[in-house]
Amino acid sequence: MENKWEYDYSGTYPNSGGNNPTPASYTPIGPSGEPSMGAGADYTASGSPMPENGPSAPMGGEPQPPRMKKSHPRLKKIGAGALALVLVAGVSFGGGYAGFYLADKTSSARIVYQSANPSGTATSTDASSADGLVGVINAITPSVVEITTEQMVTTSYGFWGGQQVVSGAGSGVIFTADGYIITNAHVVEGAQQITVKLNDGTTYNATLVGSDSQSDIAVIKIDATGLTPAVLGDSDTIAIGETAIAVGNPSNLGVTSTDGIISALNRSVTVEGNTMNLIQTSAAISPGNSGGGLFNSKGELIGIVNAKNADENAEGLGFAIPINTAKAVTQDLIENGYVTGRPALGITVVSITDAQTAMQYGVSTLGAYVQSVSEGSGAANAGMKVGDRIVSVGTKTVTTATDVTNALQDYTAGDTVQVQVDRSGELITLNVVLGEKTQA
Repeated sequence: MENKWEYDYSGTYPNSGGNNPTPASYTPIGPSGEPSMGAGADYTASGSPMPENGPSAPMGGEPQPPRMKKSHPRLKKIGAGALALVLVAGVSFGGGYAGFYLADKTSSARIVYQSANPSGTATSTDASSADGLVGVINAITPSVVEITTEQMVTTSYGFWGGQQVVSGAGSGVIFTADGYIITNAHVVEGAQQITVKLNDGTTYNATLVGSDSQSDIAVIKIDATGLTPAVLGDSDTIAIGETAIAVGNPSNLGVTSTDGIISALNRSVTVEGNTMNLIQTSAAISPGNSGGGLFNSKGELIGIVNAKNADENAEGLGFAIPINTAKAVTQDLIENGYVTGRPALGITVVSITDAQTAMQYGVSTLGAYVQSVSEGSGAANAGMKVGDRIVSVGTKTVTTATDVTNALQDYTAGDTVQVQVDRSGELITLNVVLGEKTQA
């Protein structure tokens, strides 16, 4: 039985102008044709349906914007396919970050965050009892914020059409006292406005510092000082059975705490075509918890909540990004605006996964096809061409764009990887020197 993993971001809903808009139901959406979740395949799109949607901008090529070779006419109109998993964290349209600007990098020369003491004792009270848990929750909730996103979308109903504001709700965790906040990439994806509400009720407009879809981590910044940053724990030292406390903004109710245990470690979970190693917890996770914190009994932040099982018959299956992973990505995003060292072939890839689509685009074999090649990229220098069907990357056989993305996670920028392609029935092996992916 196929697992139904989903991001725990609140459903999108039109902004009716009232104070309490009603969220829409959370309907399943499946692996996003790898919208922004493509790690190294630069841009990936699923095979069907494809008409009407033009190719999106390449994800993760060489320094952008590169000049692209003309796309193969049969692959020209490929767009992102239907999602396979529910996005429960709110707005996730796959568009650019319109209306955003990068935070001032000059202020990021020195990142000051609050880490746990070497002795292993945090500033909060150890929750050895129910009363202790009260003290821990009181200590950690000021470090968790509510996030509201808005995006203007074009709607069409028969002969009528127009634009409306679509909103979503998620969570975030204060990383530094001067306003850097960690959240999930899927929480802020496509948003044109981000609003942060602190535990004391104060609200701020936030700017996007950087976003990394592969790790599902984003950093936003508010113009504030004297905030209460979370105390960072060590996710490498946690153990199954330990107390876990999830704090976030479920269903747009405001900051809420739930508790459980650490159920498993290093769970390999694929959400929207993106495979991550996550912490599994039995603490209740609901839509809107995305970007919130998973804390231990000492009040130390050990993970960033980002996913749950969407099956209505499954309970107590929540997931969080280990804080050691999130911290490294966060520091890179603050200092560079992107995660350094990520590999890029320098191509856009499209998945052709059904006979109808194959017929439509004039190919006889299903698979991952090269849609365009960036001039000067490793792929271009190796001789890769538009229309090539990618058969393998390194030692891994690939049949979809997601496979290509995941295969590249074994490499870093500067590595040479053998890519085997099928070109008009001839198998060709290309030695590609991977570039660095500089876009989310």
